[in-house]
Amino acid sequence: MNTYAYIRVSSADQCEDRQILSIQALKIPPENIYTDKQSGKDFDRIFYKALVKKLKSGDLLYIKSIDRLGRNYEEIQNQWRVLTKDKGVDIAVLDMPLLDTRLNKDLMGTFIADLVLQILSFVAQNERDSIRQRQAEGISAARKRGVHLGRPPKRCPENFAETVKLWERGNIRFEMVLEKTGLKKTTFYRLLREHRAKKGKK
Repeated sequence: MNTYAYIRVSSADQCEDRQILSIQALKIPPENIYTDKQSGKDFDRIFYKALVKKLKSGDLLYIKSIDRLGRNYEEIQNQWRVLTKDKGVDIAVLDMPLLDTRLNKDLMGTFIADLVLQILSFVAQNERDSIRQRQAEGISAARKRGVHLGRPPKRCPENFAETVKLWERGNIRFEMVLEKTGLKKTTFYRLLREHRAKKGKK
């Protein structure tokens, strides 16, 4: 039997130390700890997929909490079945001792574990939905206040006007324009429209 742990954080900026500290005492080999820095909306995650391929019948998988496994109600249920039924893996959820498939394998124990899993996976998805709603409401409120969202628009390089003149006169090729200005094609044409509009107003 091999012991593994799975850690998921929702973005590259979020720290996974809290989860790592929880499993350090379990003395799991570092090569058996798989970490994804990705959203829990689905299970299309590189290291989770690699972990599932590695797991064999009789292995034990630790996770900090059910929402670290995922935040999609139906997919959590499905993945739990894949791991425990199809692959024969035991799972232990550190934050919820009732979700430890090594314990109470009788009918009542299985029923309670399934019930707890359904409740927690529902809560995980509900929290994800609430986060998305709060984000949407925050974006809407910011737009109403006139706050600009997203990346700031790229400004004209200092050599833009000079480079455009050379290009318009046929002295340089378009590829050279992009190289000299360091712009992408779509950005160049946007700035070119603005540049010509300013010239037309003069």
